[in-house]
Amino acid sequence: MECILTKIVHLTSVHPPFDVRIFYKECLSLAEAGYEVVLIAPHQRDDWAKGVTIRAVPKPRSQFERMTRTVLRVLRQAINEDGRIYHFHDPELIPLGMILKFLGKQVVYDVHENVPEDILTKDYIPPCWRKWVAVMAGTVEHLGSKWFDGVVAVTPNICRRFPRDKTELIRNFPIAEELMPSSHNAYGNRPPFLIYAGRISMDRGISEMVEAMGLLPESLGAKLLLAGVFTPEGLYDHVLGMHGAERIEFRGLLSRSDLRNLLGQARIGLALLRPGPNQSHSYPNKLFEYMAAGLPVVASNFPLWKEFVEETGCGLLVDPLNPRAIAEAIEWLLEHPEEAAAMGRKGMQAVSSEFNWGKEAKKLCQFYQRLLGA
Repeated sequence: MECILTKIVHLTSVHPPFDVRIFYKECLSLAEAGYEVVLIAPHQRDDWAKGVTIRAVPKPRSQFERMTRTVLRVLRQAINEDGRIYHFHDPELIPLGMILKFLGKQVVYDVHENVPEDILTKDYIPPCWRKWVAVMAGTVEHLGSKWFDGVVAVTPNICRRFPRDKTELIRNFPIAEELMPSSHNAYGNRPPFLIYAGRISMDRGISEMVEAMGLLPESLGAKLLLAGVFTPEGLYDHVLGMHGAERIEFRGLLSRSDLRNLLGQARIGLALLRPGPNQSHSYPNKLFEYMAAGLPVVASNFPLWKEFVEETGCGLLVDPLNPRAIAEAIEWLLEHPEEAAAMGRKGMQAVSSEFNWGKEAKKLCQFYQRLLGA
């Protein structure tokens, strides 16, 4: 597919430059399609990687600085780039998007979450303010979407909040070949390791996962590998003091290649987000990554997730707030390795044929072509 050489500028004040969706999926796909791609993000220095130019702004030292000084620095750098299309990824950049639109640029808002619903769960906002802040955020999004040339959303639930004629569903499916297991590490030869990869927090189920590990029979020899960053940082000390923590090994934030290697050592992937508006209606990126790696999953029994897990037969669904149910599902999979391996193969086949980034990348390029044609 040929595209005219056009400068596309992606903007974020929140995410790191090598964010999976922003860099590895969207930016790289657009660069491979023939666009000149620039990514403006908090980083130590300007950089260049895989055909994408990275323009660094200083990392903020606080949330307030991020939402003020960092946003202004992103705007200044964005204007200097003089791109054709500006594609931003954070709701705090909506005013910036409006300014760029006023300057005659085409602007795309990439909506990663249902922002008003997400605000209702933010602990750092006083409970009495959350409803009003959520209403204000929704209003700003609505007004901005009237101005912007396009909206990209990760789920159908989010798409419904924006104008149908300018909104495209670009789901956050994995790059299928990136995490597929190597042939030399057969499933049956692996130790009884479980893995959770992603942001490690209470809303992502870390407390219930640790409790479940403490309920498993010692004879299983099970160990939970954690890959990611604790949020907030103090949560790490809390987890270390829990019963079951002795069966956990923390690997920190991993590169994509290191994550692939770690997935290749595990026998089960955990995706046990607690119930919440965003969680229940979101596509579980980590669940699809486990599937791509050929791992059977133990996942939250949300209705949307149920469609994927039961349809593909790739794992077991449980109440994410019930450590006993989680432990029983883990124990069954470890004690039935042939059935578990079959579930992993079904998940990998489903990602390879249907739930993969390749299809979403084509939709993204077609979306850009429509914008440029307009």
